[in-house]
Amino acid sequence: MNKKYRIVLNAPITLGFVFICFAATLLGELTGGMSTQLLFMNYRASLLDPLTWLRFISHIFGHADWDHFMGNAAYILLLGPILEEKYGTDAMLRLIGVTALATGIINFVLFPYTGLCGASGVVFAFILLSSFTNFREGEIPMTFILVALFFIGQQIYEGIMVRDSISNLTHIIGGGVGAFFGQALGVRGKRRSF
Repeated sequence: MNKKYRIVLNAPITLGFVFICFAATLLGELTGGMSTQLLFMNYRASLLDPLTWLRFISHIFGHADWDHFMGNAAYILLLGPILEEKYGTDAMLRLIGVTALATGIINFVLFPYTGLCGASGVVFAFILLSSFTNFREGEIPMTFILVALFFIGQQIYEGIMVRDSISNLTHIIGGGVGAFFGQALGVRGKRRSF
């Protein structure tokens, strides 16, 4: 028996998101980081500049380098298709948009001298949302408690004890958005619009 296999685009939001991140990272590499700073990095700038408003969302597409991109893309490609199948493309678009906006605004307000770029907040939103895949109304999944404890706890610890260029607050905010969506989206086996 000769079976034919074909490649399918199983998760259009996930694949589109990773493709945009890849293109933004490639453009950043080709321009020596100039395009990343101009279009794909959130930082304090005049609110009269239209690009400031764009960067509240677009910062999730740019990455500092290929290692940064590959780390985020691996998680997104692992978790995104499962979440997109369970919750639908509209919910995933909303999750990504809310995470981008929340992390962008908080970075803009609280860290005026820090540039923020990368999809780490979205990754953490995906991680926390994935712990709700077997959610039933009136229950708190043990997987959610453990994921929150391990991932968010690690970010709090590293934010206090480790000095690096990683935005631990972005990870915590992304995780919070994912947890909120997980609780709001629902009961096992049902797709809720959100």
